[in-house]
Amino acid sequence: MSLLNIIMEAGQHDRIGCPVTVELDKGRLDATDQLCVDFLDAQGKVTACVSAQGEEANGKIAVTFIVDRLLRGQHRRAVLRSGRDAAGCAPSGGSITLHHETGSKVDVVMSDGLFTSYVYHAQYVRPFLYPVIGPFGAPLTRELEGDPQQGFDHPHHRSLYVAHGDVNGADCWSEGRGHGWVRHRRFEKIASGTVYADLVALNEWQDADGKKLLEQTTHLRFYNLPKSHRLIDKRVVFHATEGDVRFGDTKEGGICALRVHPTMTVARGGKMENSYGGINERECWGRRAHWIDYAGPVEGNWAGVALFDHPTSFRHPTYWHARDYGLCTANPFGLSDFLGKGHDGSHVLPQGETLTFVYRIYIHPGDAVAGRVGERYHDFVNPPHVRVE
Repeated sequence: MSLLNIIMEAGQHDRIGCPVTVELDKGRLDATDQLCVDFLDAQGKVTACVSAQGEEANGKIAVTFIVDRLLRGQHRRAVLRSGRDAAGCAPSGGSITLHHETGSKVDVVMSDGLFTSYVYHAQYVRPFLYPVIGPFGAPLTRELEGDPQQGFDHPHHRSLYVAHGDVNGADCWSEGRGHGWVRHRRFEKIASGTVYADLVALNEWQDADGKKLLEQTTHLRFYNLPKSHRLIDKRVVFHATEGDVRFGDTKEGGICALRVHPTMTVARGGKMENSYGGINERECWGRRAHWIDYAGPVEGNWAGVALFDHPTSFRHPTYWHARDYGLCTANPFGLSDFLGKGHDGSHVLPQGETLTFVYRIYIHPGDAVAGRVGERYHDFVNPPHVRVE
């Protein structure tokens, strides 16, 4: 069938630039077809046309598109067109293109230019995203190198990354003497698209002697949204391929770790806020929260980066290693530091099993209030209800 009616219900939250996914039986359309969605007004007139993107998943076709604006309590009708019926559709917004520079990085290029790059060059201890361009065109994470005399502390805080300080005793957090490594092994998927682009990488964690500790799969999904409010979905899966893996109790770690631009730091006038209303390090460090936002001025404009923890993540809501000097990480393991003696946050992942973490990274203008971070979190964990007729 090439024409399907869709009903979207906002529920209890405003939906602005909200990705929506609906699952269909495989017989109802072909995931490789061109897809688009016509939004209709109350009289059935087309008010907008947006791209849709299909993918086979779990025996279904998952169709994803972006709802530009749907306010609390509202519902909206739309028509999903596919194949020949979508051929005349010319949605706005362009595409996301992934450019792979073999052995070095994958650039994520939006219609308005570079957004970020997945850097995996062997000179670095671990892969990371850098730069991360904000809503006003300036990077929101710290540069990779700097002068220690000018306050460039903690050189291992490389932009947006995954690390942990005690994996079977190996330090896979710092870059000091005797540190471990996270080595890129291969890409399992690099796919551009009109609604989102997917990058799936397989990494190998090693101790200082090069002994393999585990495998890590990272799935990054970049949504085709305007520069004013970018989204990245991040899924991290650890695989115990070499025997049991013990994630030790230490604050030195972050499965979703961020080091912001120096001018955004609380120490220089920026602001952290978490889902419970905690403000800055004193009220956010070592606390559990569903999300945390780090915002501040960069080149004269306020912008922020929010990290969302999904309910399916291990030990949700996570604990946060959040510092006024610019570091913010989701760390579910460092309980003895966060809660005090008598607490043990270590976890043993048995041979052959997996451990999964799911996050969303939301980049926005202003602070958490101006960016409506709480509302955007509900887009992630309580999305609009969508049904197909």
